[in-house]
Amino acid sequence: MAESQYAGRGQQSNRWHSEPGKNLTFSIYLKPAFLPVSQQFDLTRAISLGVANALTPILGKKFKIKWPNDLYFEHGKLGGILIENSLQGTQIKSSVIGIGLNINQEAFPPEAANAMSVKQILHRDYDLKFLLSEICKNIEAEYLKLKAGQFDHVRNEYLSRLYWLNEEHNFRSKIPFSGTESTTAFKGVIKGVKENGLLIVNAGEKNMEFGFKEIEFLNK
Repeated sequence: MAESQYAGRGQQSNRWHSEPGKNLTFSIYLKPAFLPVSQQFDLTRAISLGVANALTPILGKKFKIKWPNDLYFEHGKLGGILIENSLQGTQIKSSVIGIGLNINQEAFPPEAANAMSVKQILHRDYDLKFLLSEICKNIEAEYLKLKAGQFDHVRNEYLSRLYWLNEEHNFRSKIPFSGTESTTAFKGVIKGVKENGLLIVNAGEKNMEFGFKEIEFLNK
């Protein structure tokens, strides 16, 4: 756990901004050798669920997991998860899970336009070490379910917490779409997530599948 980060990283090489002593920025090291590479998204599901199970009692049902592994309250980003796997053959040798959560910070830089903290929602400070303990306890519980082969349970629970599930919203495709070669904005409905982690979005009468970096959520 870091009290202060000078080079925090987010997805797609983005920087993660965190005011010293105000938030949770920590890493967990795991050895999920029981998971084949083809099921590595199940680890993402389990970790995301562990965090959600710790924070939902505090924040309520408006707390959601934004595919693939961001953490949202309504339209504000509370945090994110970055998982780096080391592979050995067809198995996952080890995983470093980096988690950043905005807890007691009240002001954010302009480039973090949709950032939000627990304190901004509930107007009180929270004990960071207590929350860290609760998050780790819940992550361990979900991780042990994976280890016990309860994949369907973890997948169904992840889906039930998914941001924008079964709601029509605006997206931007970053892959060729409707015969075009450029990015395309469209309206769609998230219908699910495949076992391998691809996001299923219905646009019109067609279900499309997107990998990470292939679709953008247009929150504004």
